[in-house]
Amino acid sequence: MTVVRTVTIVPEAGLHARPASAFVQAVNDHEAEVSAGRPDGDLVQAASMIAVTSLGVGQDDDIKLVADGPDAEAVLDELERILTTPEAELDTDDG
Repeated sequence: MTVVRTVTIVPEAGLHARPASAFVQAVNDHEAEVSAGRPDGDLVQAASMIAVTSLGVGQDDDIKLVADGPDAEAVLDELERILTTPEAELDTDDG
């Protein structure tokens, strides 16, 4: 099943550094193929740190997420949590 969501990025750094690392780790922890990109642009493989950071998306930008596979909903739930959590709060997460 393919699931598509558009999420507004909350962390001040955008999808760089710690948020990007947590994002890629979440993708790799789930059984789903995930792509990400600007809503009006091309999508990249979300399992690649280089591809994700090359999107250049910042705070308050929208990002389109597309997931396909058994964990599609679960991985998008986790990615949405990462993208909508201020970076300071990501520092205190265990996972």
